[in-house]
Amino acid sequence: MKHRNSHLLVGYWSRLRKGRDVPDQTDIDPRAIKRMLSHIFILESSDPVRPFYRLAGTSLCERFGSELKGTHFFAHWEPQGRDALSALLRQSLAVKQPVCISSVAATDYGMVELETVLAPVSFCNNGPTRFFGITEVLGDVSTLGGRPIAFQRLIGSQLIRENETISTHDNPPPPMMPELKTLRGHLRAPHLRLVVSRPASMNCDMDDAMLKLIAALEITPRAVAN
Repeated sequence: MKHRNSHLLVGYWSRLRKGRDVPDQTDIDPRAIKRMLSHIFILESSDPVRPFYRLAGTSLCERFGSELKGTHFFAHWEPQGRDALSALLRQSLAVKQPVCISSVAATDYGMVELETVLAPVSFCNNGPTRFFGITEVLGDVSTLGGRPIAFQRLIGSQLIRENETISTHDNPPPPMMPELKTLRGHLRAPHLRLVVSRPASMNCDMDDAMLKLIAALEITPRAVAN
């Protein structure tokens, strides 16, 4: 993993497990990850062939030019890589380990490398069928020219194991990217509730911007018993 937030997400996921194979989605507390919350998403993967976003942060939606909630995770990926991605999701759920995915993303202006980390979670303790994930840009985001991402190509992946050095570029180099002019025809835009335990009074400690973001992500507080 290359991006600091990728390491932070995996570390948080690991702490949430508390001796379990995977944490439950209801264990996620948005206050603990508020600085990267806008890049976070929840992926429904009970069918790894058709995973979709149940929740996506505002920065991630802006990066792809549209609201992602309810859309297909593979919508922006080249068709040739979707079988490999499905296999990665299936493997990660089976072995109950996060996976780091490296890709090249392109707009009609330029290209950049992305790093996506998917950490398996259960929902209501029914076994891992979802992912707690994050996508970050590696390098200079200005190379995208402020345009939405239209196209992603898989270039590497690696299961993340504890106490192991991670490299996301073990795979052979990818084929050449198509000319940017051919990407103009690919411009396409691509629910779930996070329940967290906190007293209602905690809302007073959070600024208006954070409250609005949590409301937008449909995170519902669960009252703590006295």
